[in-house]
Amino acid sequence: QVHLVESGGGLVQAGGSLRLSCAASAMLLRLRTMGWARQAPGKQRELFATITGGGSTSYADSVKGRFTISTDNAKNTVYLQMNSLKPEDTAVYYCNAVLMGNDYWGQGTQVTVSS
Repeated sequence: QVHLVESGGGLVQAGGSLRLSCAASAMLLRLRTMGWARQAPGKQRELFATITGGGSTSYADSVKGRFTISTDNAKNTVYLQMNSLKPEDTAVYYCNAVLMGNDYWGQGTQVTVSS
């Protein structure tokens, strides 16, 4: 079982930045992959950034070049640095972890980008 707690969401103007944090109850080195997903009203949840235990990252085209996922293994925390935010980035953001073939999700944090 892995518990994930996100923080750092809020309201920001277009062009601004936010950093989200996700504290994990398990050692990050045990997790196969961690990532960030988001869900806007009326849309499906989209996994847009992942990082493996070896540090390899991947991003959806919609956030590539603007968002950066990183980890601090000593703190068992995953971060999402979001720059050049757009109104279409408005969504609930969820932290994701994969351990032994099981998916785990946090409770989500709201990010609202005003135009």
